[in-house]
Amino acid sequence: MNGIAIALGLASAAFFAVSSVLEQQAAKRERPTRTIDPRLLIRLLHRRLWLFGSTADAFGTVLQALALRFGALALVEPLLVSGLFMAIPLEAAIERRRPHRRDLLVVLLGVVGLTGFLLAANPRGGVTEPKTLAWIGVTVAVGTLVTICLLVAWRTQDATRGLMLGIATGLLYAMAAALVKTVIEKLPEQPGEIFTNWHVYALVLVGGTALTLNQNAFQGGPIAAPLTAIALLDPFGGVLIGVFAFEERLSLEGPRLFFGLVAVAAMVIGIWMARRTQSR
Repeated sequence: MNGIAIALGLASAAFFAVSSVLEQQAAKRERPTRTIDPRLLIRLLHRRLWLFGSTADAFGTVLQALALRFGALALVEPLLVSGLFMAIPLEAAIERRRPHRRDLLVVLLGVVGLTGFLLAANPRGGVTEPKTLAWIGVTVAVGTLVTICLLVAWRTQDATRGLMLGIATGLLYAMAAALVKTVIEKLPEQPGEIFTNWHVYALVLVGGTALTLNQNAFQGGPIAAPLTAIALLDPFGGVLIGVFAFEERLSLEGPRLFFGLVAVAAMVIGIWMARRTQSR
């Protein structure tokens, strides 16, 4: 089953990479808006380029949901970071330039850090549905961090603003993925009751907010800053939610703990460097 989950996760990452670049190109053509301004989405709905990107996003979401049906959250979500390797060169190709070396270094640090953390932690599956108290804890933690990011983004601009919005988006996508996993687990057994389940409506709210923030983040210039944050925080947040809510297990003891901390440090450095990305 893990092989199927990995294949679906990688395919999902490819669709998300195409989606991110097309949506970013469309968002950059709109006038800058305030954070969490839904009117930006309304205007983007009239752009063919954005609609193509959202179609790719939809395919990626379906593949992600199928991957979560076959594999643990802590396994599937980190695979999405591979889309970074595709998105940065694709953006450069569309803009008829070479990828900036700093962008590639940021991606390399992030991917090496995330890969190292996963190898050290060795995440394993847990329960299919978290307890209510666990969901409350996740909501409070994610909500607090997202609020902090939005306050910082409100006072900054360009790549730093895009980075803060990217971090907030990545955290919300991680929470949305956890909700998707819960919904997809219930679907085969209780298809008639799916729309009476609170997880579905929470998914619409969280996913819609994340989508709006994502488009705002893409308006801040180069794609490397927001996309690096999204691509790293989505899977890393997914791992943490998997551990604390889905009771998935990590093997962080002895030398593994040391290498895990080094890997996390590499991710933090990569995200910090992303605030000064230079590709235009």
